[in-house]
Amino acid sequence: MSLYEPDNALFNAAQEEYWRAIESRLPSRVYRPKLFIDGDQWCALYGDDLQAGVAGFGNTPALAMEDFDKNWNSQVAHSPATPEEKPDAE
Repeated sequence: MSLYEPDNALFNAAQEEYWRAIESRLPSRVYRPKLFIDGDQWCALYGDDLQAGVAGFGNTPALAMEDFDKNWNSQVAHSPATPEEKPDAE
């Protein structure tokens, strides 16, 4: 038994707990989107439809959830400008 094994075990346990905490805060975990097959891919959808909701697609349920998490934080291309982007009113 190495002198550092207890420290490594404690570090590994803390690291595992850290990643569990991060994962529990993912949008796919918090909002629990519906998961279904759409054509030839899986779809994770939060909302009534693709136009009004947030969706993610992938070849597996896990990939669809990963894409959903990414899309949750994406800004819509035609959304209004943020206050920093609005031109000054004259």
